[in-house]
Amino acid sequence: MTSSSPRGNAPRRKAVIWISVVVGVAVLAVVGTVIGTSVYSDTENAKASATPTVAATREPSTLETQTLSGDWAVGGDSEAGYRLHEVLNGSDVTVTGRTKSVSGSAKVDGTAIAAATIQVQVGDITTDSEQRDSYFRDSALDTSAFPTATFTLTKPIEDAVPTGTATKKVEATGDLTLHGVTKPVTAALEVGLSGDGVDISGTIPLTFADFNVQAPNLGFVKVDDAGGVEFLVHATPQQ
Repeated sequence: MTSSSPRGNAPRRKAVIWISVVVGVAVLAVVGTVIGTSVYSDTENAKASATPTVAATREPSTLETQTLSGDWAVGGDSEAGYRLHEVLNGSDVTVTGRTKSVSGSAKVDGTAIAAATIQVQVGDITTDSEQRDSYFRDSALDTSAFPTATFTLTKPIEDAVPTGTATKKVEATGDLTLHGVTKPVTAALEVGLSGDGVDISGTIPLTFADFNVQAPNLGFVKVDDAGGVEFLVHATPQQ
């Protein structure tokens, strides 16, 4: 019978030790990557702006006893932007972009919004990342050629403007022009009197491909092809 010597077993023990070290380092690297990505996604999700709502921003109205019919101008504290979902190394991240470069006009007939046009300077929309903003301005939306996005109401919104402290939820049918393409859309709106005018918040769901916009897919990060336009506009009467 042949017995192995302690010296013969030494190389084997060293090999086992080194293999264990290598496996341990690899496991730690994987864990570190997962934790790092998770921390990043949590941090980015915390930066995402809340969905704009009239209820969260309105002020006591000075128009409750006035006739609201007539021409209105959009501006002031208005803002608009987008909300989208991206996957970064398998982790979900919500991204929001915002701008206050919003203008437009509307016509009110009693409590109905008879007409409205809203314009947004797309190139002014920013997030927390200049690299992301540059990609959307230059590659995705080509804002030098298509600097504005426009929503035009195509059907009056009956009984849309509430009185007092009430708010109303209605739907707006219109055309959205983005990246040089115009498509019919439906926006879910919340309307309420606020300060010297009316606040209107809403969301328009959209699919980027419908507007010839290519959603970024850079391997480590992929943006969903569907997202949403979000806005909170403040309109004041032009008497």
